Parts: sequence; C-alpha cells; structure tokens
Amino acid sequence: MSEIIFWLLAIVTVGAALAVVILRDVFRAALSLVLLFMTVAVLYITLYADFLAVVQILIYVGAISVLIIVAVMLTRDVWHGSPTGKLRIPAIVVSLLLLGTMVFTVVTTKWQISDESPLQPTTMAIGNSLFSQGGYIMPVEISAVLLLAAILGAIVLIRDK
Repeated sequence: MSEIIFWLLAIVTVGAALAVVILRDVFRAALSLVLLFMTVAVLYITLYADFLAVVQILIYVGAISVLIIVAVMLTRDVWHGSPTGKLRIPAIVVSLLLLGTMVFTVVTTKWQISDESPLQPTTMAIGNSLFSQGGYIMPVEISAVLLLAAILGAIVLIRDK
C-alpha cells in the first residue's frame, strides 16, 4: 500500500514540476509550484522525515510560494510569460544536459536502503543537536537577525518617497 501511495505522489510531483515549466500563465505556474512543494512534503512524511516535512511546509509553501504569488499579482504585464522565446534552444540544451547528468548519477549511485523505519521521531534529535549545550543556537539566532535586517532593507527600498 505504501508503494502505491509513493508512486502516486511521485507522479503528481513530476506532473506539478512539469506544469511549472510548461504553463505560460505565471500565476498558474506559481500555483503548480505550491502543489509541488506540498507533494514533496508528503513524500518526506512517507519517508519518516517529519522535520523536513514541517520545514518544507512552513518555509516553501508558507513563505516562498506566497511571496511568489503576491509578487506575480502585484506585477503588471507578467501574466503571460515571455512571448518571444529567444532563449528556447539554449534552455532545451542546458535542460537536456542537466537531465542526463541527473539520470547518470541516479543510475550509477549505490543507494543504501534501510529495512527498518525509525523507532522515534527525528525532530527530537535535531532539536537536541541544535539547541542543547554546545549546539548551534548562536548561528540560528544570527540568521534570524540577518533575515530581519534583509526584510527591513527591502521595505526601505520599495517604499514610496
């Protein structure tokens, strides 16, 4: 049963990724990106990576996707993408090279697969390593302050004078 769910999610994920690239309407492509991020989060849940699933939903679905959709809605003349398509041939060549590299890597790598699922959630172990004595609380706090400074700087730059 879990294999059927995995393959259905994989098909939806690949379909959403293709929709992001193929759709000419930027708003619909952004909505396909939201679907893509959500299906990746559900795939993380099926792989017992609960922390990654929560981070995927909070950061990508909750922040990045909403930011992209708001930016598209506030930008005029962006609704139909680039009609000229001047870079279509170089984009296809680079995409095929990237696809070949990824297929070669996936096929030639010897993947280690565990037969057992984790006995306890991974969130507690990650939290202990981040926030315990000798953990990484200082880099987490510094990155929060840097993100706040970036947001304030963006507000100052886009503010009308």
